[in-house]
Amino acid sequence: MMRLVKHGLMFGNLYEVTSTSMVSRYNRALEHVTGKRTALEEFHIDISGFSPEIGDELDDPLYLNPNGCNRQFILLSVEQKTAPLLNARFSTSRAILRRFIDENEEQLFALSVRDPVVGELVNSVYSVKNPRDLFNFSTIEVDADTVGGHVEAGDELSAKIERFMTEPDGWWDDVLIAEMVELSKHTGDIIRTPLNLRSQSFEQRNFYTSLFGGIYVFRDAKETACITIERLNSKDDLPVQSVLSLDDRQAVASFLNVNELVEPIFDARDTDAQGILKQKLDFIVIDAAASNGEDLSSVSRRDLRALKRKYHKALPEVYHALEDIVRRIAIGTDLPRLTPDDAAYFYLLRSRNHADKHLVNMLLSQMTPHDFRQLFICHKEAFYDQYRTWSDEKKAYASKFLADEYMVDKVGTREELFGPEPGMDEDGQDYGLGKNMGPWGAIPVDEGADD
Repeated sequence: MMRLVKHGLMFGNLYEVTSTSMVSRYNRALEHVTGKRTALEEFHIDISGFSPEIGDELDDPLYLNPNGCNRQFILLSVEQKTAPLLNARFSTSRAILRRFIDENEEQLFALSVRDPVVGELVNSVYSVKNPRDLFNFSTIEVDADTVGGHVEAGDELSAKIERFMTEPDGWWDDVLIAEMVELSKHTGDIIRTPLNLRSQSFEQRNFYTSLFGGIYVFRDAKETACITIERLNSKDDLPVQSVLSLDDRQAVASFLNVNELVEPIFDARDTDAQGILKQKLDFIVIDAAASNGEDLSSVSRRDLRALKRKYHKALPEVYHALEDIVRRIAIGTDLPRLTPDDAAYFYLLRSRNHADKHLVNMLLSQMTPHDFRQLFICHKEAFYDQYRTWSDEKKAYASKFLADEYMVDKVGTREELFGPEPGMDEDGQDYGLGKNMGPWGAIPVDEGADD
């Protein structure tokens, strides 16, 4: 995996903690939240304050997320907001944290200067024992304060100030005045620098969770469904109309089409469908060549053509189906009418431009395993899992391709593949509040979200 790290494809854009004072403040917060401390003198943290180095040190990659839900967080700086969220159990978690920081940036800056901010993404349940528990996640709320309780003290001081200003005898209440003075020593001037943090409960409807092997939950749809990566052993009835797995190609395709969630890429406006499909063909050839030990360290277009000729007969069915479509597009003849049972079917689809665009493209990336670029863009954890199984030749090619072809123009590549998304980036989710809307307003573009 170090090859990915060196190319900036894994653990990229993390916030660096190197100074003695910052390490000390992190330890203060870590002990407050988990009862543990780190002996490391420098490390990196994600948007939630999770450090992969500390996870290794503690032998606990979930030290800020012990039950798989109610993610805890540590904020040393508002600059963490551009970092990714590692080991995310729910596809919505990073966007929630980002919106919380954006909405409270001034207050969080003032608070984090004096004391680290700690908090939790609070669901209505505290553990998930079976898939049905996922449907008890009716609300999520961000609960946060400093380690020293400055926000709570600020709220208490605000209440006393209100009493002082409104009660007839407030000006002569020596006890009340003494309590206000004592609290102000802890909070500072809350009139000039308010310490209240805005939070809001909201409903989580459509999301992906890595729990139970991976489940896509679509509750806000004309026909509701759960789509699982692995078939569930649970006999519990889930409160959706359909429970499918990725192997149920006909049923998955029907769900996507009935709910008008996808479109063929060659029907999309201003899209070079032929060019996109040619690249998918290249990825399939690379897979076959790497499996046969070919040196792929500096593959040119000419080399790729030679590899196609060499392995053409041995290439999988999906390659020949896609090749036929590319040929038909080039000469302008009618395209074949494919069914979900055809190997190439899902490679021809992308999400329509709706609130669940990222979630649907994420699902499609797992239906099209040969397209490692889409898998990396849309579902990094699945990409990393697949990457571990590849030959060294394919690892070298894929990491170099992504570094050279994707990382240099992430926004342009995403627009080319998935179409324009005004106001929506990889964090773009539907939180039950309308298209491109988060719990505290419109979702901003964040180009660093996928690093």
